[in-house]
Amino acid sequence: MIHAVLIFNTSGVARLAKFYTPLHQSSQTLIQKIFSLIVSRPATLCNFLDAPELEAYLDPGKVKRKVGANGSGMGDGVAGWRNPSAGGGGEEDEKWRVVYRNYATLYFVFVVDGAESELGILDLIQVFVESLDRAFENVCELDLVFHFDEVHHILSEIIQGGLVLETNVEEIDAAVTLASKLRKESFANANPLASLGSGPRGAGNIKTPLGWLTGKLTGVGAR
Repeated sequence: MIHAVLIFNTSGVARLAKFYTPLHQSSQTLIQKIFSLIVSRPATLCNFLDAPELEAYLDPGKVKRKVGANGSGMGDGVAGWRNPSAGGGGEEDEKWRVVYRNYATLYFVFVVDGAESELGILDLIQVFVESLDRAFENVCELDLVFHFDEVHHILSEIIQGGLVLETNVEEIDAAVTLASKLRKESFANANPLASLGSGPRGAGNIKTPLGWLTGKLTGVGAR
């Protein structure tokens, strides 16, 4: 299961934070801890790691739980979460891992458990980045800041409830494009004045209230 998707810049400022498991600690503290682990890693190392350092953020009273009738299992977590999806599959399945990729000034980070393949998650990060590139034409950090709602929408087309929903970039792009088209149509229907004067008949003869006010203000400034 995927427990969190994070994007932050090289200064550790979060640009996207989506959690699929309830937090027991401050999300900002968690992000800063994960950032400190990643930014200190040499570029020659692989892009995924186990993070036992994050166990200090766990609340043992909330993390420990019984699994099965024998009571021998124990929930495990990373950075202040508990792992509700961990069953009796052994300690290996309950390990939480940080998988990340660095693109220019941004880090794309996935926090997963042992049920996910690290290489598969690296491919999934690439799918996410390619989908963002399709939507924003060479995505940059400012796109994530000013269009955060669309970024969350793209992510929701890929992951739902911590499970991978779609990995085909073409299908993701088609769904995002359709949603954008429907959103524009809904806005046009709710604001009929916005489309006045845009048609071939009488183009330029009918002014919207905003256009009329802009003309008046321009005239006043000219005096």
